[in-house]
Amino acid sequence: MSVRLERGVVHLVGDCVVEDAEALIDLLQAAPGRAVDLGAAGALHAAVVQVLLALAPPFLGEPEDDFTRLWVLPALRRAASHQSVIG
Repeated sequence: MSVRLERGVVHLVGDCVVEDAEALIDLLQAAPGRAVDLGAAGALHAAVVQVLLALAPPFLGEPEDDFTRLWVLPALRRAASHQSVIG
């Protein structure tokens, strides 16, 4: 599994597949405001990205995968900043 909870932070490790979305949503809904560390993340399945966009947790680290770092992370950060303004 690519989704791990360590010391209150969710870590995405390696490529995250569709099955990881359910574990991710469970961990983030269990503790609103819980941070997600993307420092060891590879490619993220669209379902994982959708969970991150919808719940907009705080993010730590820079993903290893170029596409995720250059295109997905900026969108995730924009969604998180809009959530903090709205909510």
